[in-house]
Amino acid sequence: MSDLETFRAETRAWLEANCPPEMREPVRDDEDVYWGGRRATFKNAAQKAWFEACVAKGYTVPAWPKEYGGAGLSPAEAKVLREEMSRINARPPLSSFGIWMLGPALLQFGTEGQKARFLNEIARGEIRWCQGYSEPGSGSDLVSLQTFGEDEGDHWVVNGQKIWTSYADQADWIFCLVRTDKNDKYKGITFMLYDMASEGVTTKPILLISGNSPFCETFFDNVKVPKSYGEDCPAYVGEVNRGWDVAKYLLGHEREMISGAGGGERSAAIGAMMKRHAAKLGDDLDPVLRAELAMFDVDALAYTAMGEKFLDEIKVGKAHPAQPNMMKYVGTELNKRRHELMMAVGGSRSLEWESEETGGGKPARGWLRTKANSIEGGTSEVMLNVISKRILDLPGA
Repeated sequence: MSDLETFRAETRAWLEANCPPEMREPVRDDEDVYWGGRRATFKNAAQKAWFEACVAKGYTVPAWPKEYGGAGLSPAEAKVLREEMSRINARPPLSSFGIWMLGPALLQFGTEGQKARFLNEIARGEIRWCQGYSEPGSGSDLVSLQTFGEDEGDHWVVNGQKIWTSYADQADWIFCLVRTDKNDKYKGITFMLYDMASEGVTTKPILLISGNSPFCETFFDNVKVPKSYGEDCPAYVGEVNRGWDVAKYLLGHEREMISGAGGGERSAAIGAMMKRHAAKLGDDLDPVLRAELAMFDVDALAYTAMGEKFLDEIKVGKAHPAQPNMMKYVGTELNKRRHELMMAVGGSRSLEWESEETGGGKPARGWLRTKANSIEGGTSEVMLNVISKRILDLPGA
């Protein structure tokens, strides 16, 4: 057997021994997703056992170096692990903006002191992070942000407001874009890290049309942010006033995260709904709808293959910097299609808002929630503009 085949056999055996049956079932509610953090609680013993087994193995962040809490897997080994987890429908042991966004930025721009502290905390699920980017007047034009940090020597005093801050009311820390020089639009932003428990930080949930709200307004009123958390551990990533470089890098990972909702599950959720309604639907499912379901499945498979191709290009240093924009656009549009099809398959029952049959209106609420996918993290229109200019090299308007 080759080394990779041996690793696959060992991984399969480890998963069979350590992933409880409950952690192989579809996610049914928010409590089925473990986010970690100072206030985190486990839904059940199975969730706790799966998380702890993965932390011990380094599998919450398998591709990160071992000294930062990962397993030190090569890209090929990490791909095998993903495939084997997908084969048994294993849930992620830990969901985290620290893993998806801040971690890659720290690996690229962080000091050794920052990596040793923050990456290990992220890998162990000890700190839950949120993202302070968008402001009421700065969305697609993010670089115009106005939240300001006044330099007071050994600390900044931050004042301003962020909006659409996902799970800010449940987060422990925030990675936040703060203007520190009003005279330079691009080279006047600092990428700061600070505790959400700091005096002067308040949050207010934003109610969505779906009835569920991960989003918050976040306010900073004279928040004191120290410039250092110890030796070689500054409270900012990269350089002071050069946070836009870090922000752009992180945006690519955010768009990859949002795009992942499109093809990862393929039509599994649709298939589950069809199974629930099989007795009532019989052979009466509209043939046009059947064809649309098949087309979605083909497109979702193509999207997954495109993602694997991009990962392979990253490994050999041939990835285009605008590829995350392409993934984000296709993934979010695909996810909206998936939920439209789920609603179509369920018929009028899918519109029920509170019934037990629909899990408290889960199909309708999920369908409404996807409308934001093509806005958050950069609108589909902005993504298409980037693709046309930077990948297709088309002339501007």
